[in-house]
Amino acid sequence: MSTKKVFRTFGFPKAGAVLFLLLMILHACKDVSAKSDKINIGFSQGLGNHPWRQTMNHSMEIQASLHSEVQLSISKAEGSVQKQILDIQKMIDNEADIIIISPIDPNSLVPVVEKAFAKKIPVILVDRKINSDKYATYIGADNVEIGKEAAQYIISDSKNLKKIIEIKGDDNSSPTTERSLGFQQAIKNNSNTKLIKTFKGLPAEAFRKTLDSLGNQSLYVFAFNDQLATQAWQIARNAGVENQIKFIGVDGLNTKDGGIQMVLDGKLNATLLYPTGGTEAIETAIKIYNGQIPPKRIKLSTTIIDRLNAEIMRNQFDKIIEQQGVIENQVNAVKKQTELYSSQRELFRWSVVLLILMFCLIAYAIYLIYTIKIKNKQLTLTNERVTIQRNQIETIANELKESNDARVNFFTGLSHEFKTPITLILSSLESLKDTFKSKGTKPSYELELINKNSNRLLRLVDNLLDFRKIENKTFNLRVSKTNIYDFTYGIFRDFENEAKKRNIKFEIHSANKNLELYIDRNLMDKVYFNLLSNAFKFTPDNGKIEITIQEKGNQAVISFKDNGIGIPEKEISNVFEPYFKGSNNRKNSSGIGLHLSRQFVELHLGKIDVSSFQGTEFIISLYKGNKHFNEDQMIKEPGVMDAETLAKEAVFSVVEEGSFMQNQENPGDRYSLLLVEDNSDLSFFLSNKLQTEFDVMVSDGTDAIDKALSEIPDIIVCDVNLPEKNGFEICEILKNDLRTSHIPVILLTALDNKESYLHGLKSGVDLYLTKPFSYPILTQSLRSLLYNREKLRYYYTNNIGRIVDSKSFGSMEQTFVNKLNQIIKTNIDNPDFSVENLADLLNISRIQLYRKIKAMFDVNVSDYINNIRLEQAKSMLQNPGLTISEIAYKTGFSSPNYFSTVFKNKFGVSPNVFRKSVGEE
Repeated sequence: MSTKKVFRTFGFPKAGAVLFLLLMILHACKDVSAKSDKINIGFSQGLGNHPWRQTMNHSMEIQASLHSEVQLSISKAEGSVQKQILDIQKMIDNEADIIIISPIDPNSLVPVVEKAFAKKIPVILVDRKINSDKYATYIGADNVEIGKEAAQYIISDSKNLKKIIEIKGDDNSSPTTERSLGFQQAIKNNSNTKLIKTFKGLPAEAFRKTLDSLGNQSLYVFAFNDQLATQAWQIARNAGVENQIKFIGVDGLNTKDGGIQMVLDGKLNATLLYPTGGTEAIETAIKIYNGQIPPKRIKLSTTIIDRLNAEIMRNQFDKIIEQQGVIENQVNAVKKQTELYSSQRELFRWSVVLLILMFCLIAYAIYLIYTIKIKNKQLTLTNERVTIQRNQIETIANELKESNDARVNFFTGLSHEFKTPITLILSSLESLKDTFKSKGTKPSYELELINKNSNRLLRLVDNLLDFRKIENKTFNLRVSKTNIYDFTYGIFRDFENEAKKRNIKFEIHSANKNLELYIDRNLMDKVYFNLLSNAFKFTPDNGKIEITIQEKGNQAVISFKDNGIGIPEKEISNVFEPYFKGSNNRKNSSGIGLHLSRQFVELHLGKIDVSSFQGTEFIISLYKGNKHFNEDQMIKEPGVMDAETLAKEAVFSVVEEGSFMQNQENPGDRYSLLLVEDNSDLSFFLSNKLQTEFDVMVSDGTDAIDKALSEIPDIIVCDVNLPEKNGFEICEILKNDLRTSHIPVILLTALDNKESYLHGLKSGVDLYLTKPFSYPILTQSLRSLLYNREKLRYYYTNNIGRIVDSKSFGSMEQTFVNKLNQIIKTNIDNPDFSVENLADLLNISRIQLYRKIKAMFDVNVSDYINNIRLEQAKSMLQNPGLTISEIAYKTGFSSPNYFSTVFKNKFGVSPNVFRKSVGEE
């Protein structure tokens, strides 16, 4: 290729176009990311700085700040109708998504509201109505009901005739008109009430004259808001008749001069809560924007506030205000962080763009320099390289195929070799069982355990061979007519003992016990065992497993359901994949059992499904009849043993705990042992064997640490592979806890590599035994560890005076002993210092302290404290400047006589004789 062609292909014009396109894409991405779907809400507030109006505005701002997508703008008309019309028109021109209006006048705003309606801009009316229905919804309390509630409050106050003055608003708004309507309707319908006067606004002079004309008569004043009610109270106070009048207002604001405070101050007898509707307006606007159609009327609830509930209401409002303040602070903080993030993101974006451009230009320059030089050479070598690489790939592929076939053949052959010794073991077991049967005795538990686990090993080997056959597609079905209930029941009986041991409710249900299907019994047996093994593996003790056989049309449906740990929802589609293992599965698993089960079911032209909710359910669907099988796939076999016969046969029962226990001598002197093992068979076997020498406690690993801390055993035997924490973690936790650090730990594991051994030593394990282990070696190891612990204990017990300040123990024990001795020394002169006091200061329970001291020193806690006191007294007796009485009190004994008795019991001589013998020396 010529230089001209190279430049034509990779030349600057094309590269410049690519760079320009890159910049355009980045700029477009910036523009797209800069855009945000905001809900533009405009609010026109008709009236000015009235506290109720300010509360409405504030509640809207708070609610809008909770929605990042809302953009709220508030326009205040300050009582000017013309300004409110202009404000609404501006919102229409700016194409607001929603317009919220609190009208001043019911008539003047009609044209502009209908204009917004014509442009399909939803309008929400708050507090006041207009004389038109061209709006989306009206939000506010029912003012007619407010008037009626005020009247009912006055009527219910007493049974005497009530004279009432009504003070209306000075406008013609809907709240003023409706409140007066509701109030007067309720008053007219009651014979004990008389409306003396109705004022529009509050003319002070006329109101005062009305009060004077009534003299000392009791009077009720209902004002249409709390401000009018407070002004009326002030006029009455100036006239000296405020105590003869009961004032009722409306609004119920929680402010310094609001209605709630007026009620608490005794100026008003009651006020009616009149909600602003600000929060509801914003929420309704968002719903309308999202396509929801609101009701034409959204009614806000109200209530009467008097001295009985004013304090409660104020506290509630104060709490709401406090929470609103917190929300505002948080929203402001979020806004600041958002602004900072936006600026940093913009800077980062441009930095990335510049870096990309710089690297592109550098790479392009280098590329041009080297491409021109080597392009022709590359073209001439390309065909040769392709040919060589193709030959190499073919050679490697053949080698890989041969190597893989060799490994698989070796693996398959080895698996076949496993079957021979397993078959011999099972045959020998059958012979032994026949011998027992001929003698009329029941086979021992060990024989049944060997038989059970040999069959399990055989099934695992069969699974490996079946997996190979499935891969090679060499399986041939051999189906025969089978009573599916009897077949299922036969396998059901194999798991009954396991269910009894673990108290699992294990049931089988079938509506038709005579249903017959054509199945390959060998393959379906493996499917059943895989599904039931998994069910028992993942179902806890006291759980439930059930098998259900049903008919649905031309199919039979077999369900295996448990209430175990279940399968995570996101992983359930992978259950039947080879080598699958769930994230919540902490059990040993090859991951091929369910894969084989699906293959075997599909060979029957059936299907297997799985669902998981509060457990797991596998459902097998098989066709009835034999039309879906070829002639060469069908064979004749004798029928399986029917369920009734099986139920009558004697089956091997779970061996009762203690059946292996031999005669025990001095059970109170035996060591306690905690066995941590999640395999139920191995746990049962070891616990029955070990309980001939030890008091055995068993844990499956989930509660091992809790049991060790509560029981403080003498020794622990722990498996490594456990469901939650492994053996290394459990050992490390116990060895780092003062309460259990002295307990010897033996780890049992199938891991015999150097890394695992080092891991065990680092975790503080005392002995590391690999599986399979010899039981005699295990028991001798237990005896040796306990014997060595006993020798140390003997030394400590007989040399208590020497080890008080020594460092004879390991680090954790030494820390404990140092703290223990320091506390005792600090309180040595206190005769009331008790074991409970010592346990509290050590932050452990009394029983744990007793077990710890008993395990380390073979004495109880009281004797240990007395031994230290006596050693201290023994040292003091060598000082002739102290009397025996002084020494007795300084070492915490209640009296010199008691001290002498205890000292003589310990050392064989009285304190006086001991002092003389020291002096003679």
